[in-house]
Amino acid sequence: MKHLVLTMGLALAVVFSAQAQKKGGKDEKKPVYQFTEIVEVPNTSVKDQNRSGTCWSFSGISFLESEILRMGKGEYDLSDMYPVFKCYILKGDKYVRMHGRTELATGGASNDVADVLKNYGIVPEEAFPGLSYGVDAHDHSELDAVLTGFLSGVVKGGKPTTAWRAAYKSILETYLGQDPETFTYNGKTYTPRSFADELGLDGNDYIKFTSFTHHPFYTQYEMDVPDNWNGGMVYNVPIDEFQRIVEEAVKNGYSLVWGGDVSDPGFSWRNGVAIMPDAETTDLTGTDRDKWETLSQNEKRKNAYSFERIVPEKQISQEDRQKNYDSWAATDDHGMHLVGMAKDQNGNIYFKIKNSWNVDNPYKGYLYMSVPFFRSNTLDIMVHKDAVPADIKAKLGI
Repeated sequence: MKHLVLTMGLALAVVFSAQAQKKGGKDEKKPVYQFTEIVEVPNTSVKDQNRSGTCWSFSGISFLESEILRMGKGEYDLSDMYPVFKCYILKGDKYVRMHGRTELATGGASNDVADVLKNYGIVPEEAFPGLSYGVDAHDHSELDAVLTGFLSGVVKGGKPTTAWRAAYKSILETYLGQDPETFTYNGKTYTPRSFADELGLDGNDYIKFTSFTHHPFYTQYEMDVPDNWNGGMVYNVPIDEFQRIVEEAVKNGYSLVWGGDVSDPGFSWRNGVAIMPDAETTDLTGTDRDKWETLSQNEKRKNAYSFERIVPEKQISQEDRQKNYDSWAATDDHGMHLVGMAKDQNGNIYFKIKNSWNVDNPYKGYLYMSVPFFRSNTLDIMVHKDAVPADIKAKLGI
C-alpha cells in the first residue's frame, strides 16, 4: 500500500498526458499540463467503489485513514462498507417512519461517515469487506433494488409489523456480511467503538463548510441537497474564506473530504483534470488570435474543452457559485478526498484529489482540480476542526 509523504516545494513534474515518445514510427502528443506538487498530505492507496453509489463512504474512510497517519498511528485499511451497512439500517428505519416520503437512494454525505464513527465506531477492512454475495468488486445494483422493493412493500402494507426490521437487516447481512459487533485484529479483540478509540478517531472532531447566499454567512444550517438524508449541518462562510480553509488545512497537514459536482464538461477523469474554461476568451496561449476570433461560439466552446492546451479559466464569484447551485448546474453527485495542492507550468493553482474510481487514469487514481472549478462546483467540505483558521472559527463561535 503506498504511503505518500509531504512534498512542499518538491520540483517533481507530473505530466498531464503520456510522455512524448516514438511509437509505431510516430511521435505522440507532447505533455500539456505539467504539475509541480506544492504540498501533499499523507494518504493511503486508491480504492475502487466500482458499481456502488458509495463515494461518500470511500472518500470519508480515505479521509479517516489520512487522519490516522497524521496522528502518527500508522497506516490502516479501514472498511469502506461498514458505514454503508450502518447507514442502510438507519435509512430503512427513517424511510418507514416517514411513510416512504424520504430519500432511500444509495447516496450519502461525508457527515454520514463521521456520524457512524461517533455513534458506532469503525472497523478494519478485513473485519468487514462487504463482499458476501459472490463478487470480487462492489456492485450494489441488485442489493439496492432488493432493499427498495422490500421497504416499498412494508410501506404499502399500511401498518408495519414487528418483523420488518429483522428481515431488512437480514437482507443487508446476506449481501454485506454479519454486523461485526466484535472482531479480532492483530491478535486482539475489539468492538467497533474500542477500535476507533484506540486509533484516536472522534467523530465530533469533524465539521463541514459550504458557501451560499441563500443562508446568512457565519451561521450553521442543514445542507439542502437530496443526499443529505440524515440532516447533516454545515457552516456557511463567504467563498474566499471557503477556499482559504482548504488551502490553510493542506498546508498544515490536514486533508479534507470534498463533495460536489463532476457532471461539468470541465471534469475529465480520462485526462486527470477538472477545469473551468472561459470559452469567451480571445487570448488563448498558443492559439492564433485572428483565427480564434473567427470561430463560432460552439467552436470556441469545443476548443476550450479540448484539453489540448492550458486555457484561461473563468473567475468564479460568489454570485456565479450561487447561480450554478440554484440552476442545478452544480449538484451533489460525487465525493472525493482532497489531499494536496499543485501548480501547472503557468503557475495556476490546483487541488490534488484522490478519487475512488480505481487507478486507470493518467495519475493512478488522482486528479488535479483547478481553483475556478473548486469555487464553482464544490458543494461542501469536511475537515478537522483544528484545521480551520482561528479568525474564521471566531466568527462562527467555535
